[in-house]
Amino acid sequence: MINQIQYIITTQTNPYENLALEEYLLEKVGDNEVILYLWQNEKTVVIGKNQNPWKECRIKELTTDGGRLVRRLSGGGAVFHDMGNLNFTFLATKENYDVDRQMEVILKAVNNLGIPAIKTGRNDITVEDRKFSGNAFYSDGNQCYHHGTLLVEVDMSKLSTYLNVSRDKLVSKGVASVKSRVVNLKEYHSNLDIDRMKKELIQAFGQVYGLVPNKMELSQMNPIEIEHKKERFASWEWNFGKKQEFNYSFGKRFTWGDIDIKLQIESGVIKECVAYSDALETSFFEQLPIFLLGCTFHTDEMIRSLKQMQLSDDTIMIQEDIISLIREERL
Repeated sequence: MINQIQYIITTQTNPYENLALEEYLLEKVGDNEVILYLWQNEKTVVIGKNQNPWKECRIKELTTDGGRLVRRLSGGGAVFHDMGNLNFTFLATKENYDVDRQMEVILKAVNNLGIPAIKTGRNDITVEDRKFSGNAFYSDGNQCYHHGTLLVEVDMSKLSTYLNVSRDKLVSKGVASVKSRVVNLKEYHSNLDIDRMKKELIQAFGQVYGLVPNKMELSQMNPIEIEHKKERFASWEWNFGKKQEFNYSFGKRFTWGDIDIKLQIESGVIKECVAYSDALETSFFEQLPIFLLGCTFHTDEMIRSLKQMQLSDDTIMIQEDIISLIREERL
């Protein structure tokens, strides 16, 4: 039962530290509370847990301009953060985790500003069919979080400068470019800024949960634990991994997201495998390479192995689509 709601706002704009604090809060959230964490990153591309950084981001342009790339724990696609964007994270134990209720906080905050926002699909919030908030989700078992972006006054020119958005993805959304698909909330409320948005979110947080939000201070956190997590988020291994040479790759975009499978084949056997995806179901794509490693590079053998994967209701269709893709490849 939820008997307290807490919020924390950080002025730190280092993405590695902000994601470290997010993971720290995830581990510390209590059984009777929900935490709202508000944070901003300066000139950062954040990629989903299973995405290929080399494909999603123009890394040279980003780093030349003093920007950073970081990989988050949750799935989904790549996003650009600057100081015109506000990030939010709801953290709760499984019993108290309620995406619809958490989404209601965002909608109420924006609606209270007179902006007719609605939830569309599984993880977007839009106004007049243009997206201003993308959401993603993560759970380590009992602890869960739901986080997302709020475009208030983002420099839209940087979206196409640093992000590589696939043509297939844009076509699936029925738009010509990433810039035409998104919108800043400031277009609908000329006086809106980040500080006002923070206040509206905290007020809506209290309204939706029927409790008074209590402020948490960074001084309450363990800096040693956060620093340890920061080092991981800042590491080359976490963000880019080992760059391997693959001799076979195939992929496709489906309704649930894209899949890009890269294989290293030696003597007809799969010796290395990586599966990149912007889908929200991260655990499936972490398991997939394990089931393909050691398989004979043959359609029937690969499918036979993939059918042994443990599936949830959300991943049955993903497995079926990937099996169909392997059949199309006629390996």
